[in-house]
Amino acid sequence: MLKAFVKAQKSRAYFKRYQVKFKRRREGKTDYRARIRLINQDKNKYNTPKYRFVTNKDIIAQITSATIAGDNVLAAAYAHELPRYGLEVGLTNYAAAYCTGLLLARRVLKKLEMDEEYEGNVEATGEDYSVEPAETRRPFRALLDVGLIRTTTGNRVFGALKGALDGGLDIPHSDKRFAGFDKDKKELDAEVHRKYVFGGHVAAYIKTLIEDEPEKYQSHFSAYIKQGIEPDGLEDLYKKVHAAIRADPTFKKSEKEAPKEHKRYNLKKLTYEERKAKLVARLQALNSAAGDDEDDDDE
Repeated sequence: MLKAFVKAQKSRAYFKRYQVKFKRRREGKTDYRARIRLINQDKNKYNTPKYRFVTNKDIIAQITSATIAGDNVLAAAYAHELPRYGLEVGLTNYAAAYCTGLLLARRVLKKLEMDEEYEGNVEATGEDYSVEPAETRRPFRALLDVGLIRTTTGNRVFGALKGALDGGLDIPHSDKRFAGFDKDKKELDAEVHRKYVFGGHVAAYIKTLIEDEPEKYQSHFSAYIKQGIEPDGLEDLYKKVHAAIRADPTFKKSEKEAPKEHKRYNLKKLTYEERKAKLVARLQALNSAAGDDEDDDDE
């Protein structure tokens, strides 16, 4: 039996009743289904902030809490702060994400005066780590908010999560999405995960390029070459960065010199006297030009 194709006609009533989605959902920025479940708080906690550990592909990690007026950011850490701690290049890989998460954890704990009580995992071994409650204050608890990022195994989001865990934050998690998790064995290979934390995967790729494609190595890792960073020295570099972050995680504003003269791209409004003087000067210039033309004709 054949059926005729009928085009779906959307009537005026349909468009009158159509309700658009939230702007951030239309732009693909916020998953409101996940957000509602993240910010819902138990009624018996009496307006206690429910903190979220937020991170994205630019490696900006934040500790935020939701209010009716909007989200409040308790602390934030950025990958572009890492050059202050000795990491000049490779600010968007898994190892840099770990450093950013570690920086945020130490920063928020120092702000709350909990940094000495919760040191976290000082030596990054790649194994799963969860902070244990101390005798006095409970550990700072936050929930992982990945937004619209695909939670694939080895995603840099989980590098930032691992850094925050080793930094001393209490974040409910599973080790199934850390780099090095074996799906068949259903266990985390700590050695592989440690390799990613200390940039071992980058070092292996650099060595491969040096042997097979030296020209590509010169172009792709020109910043590493300029800084004199060798693949075998990456682990020691990241160890120094981790130690520097723990030594001083406080945020420092970059000192920028104010420009001496501000450029003006719009015309300055002239006063009446200035406009009059400008007109007189223009008329004098026209008269002198006309006089020069008459002299040329006489000659």
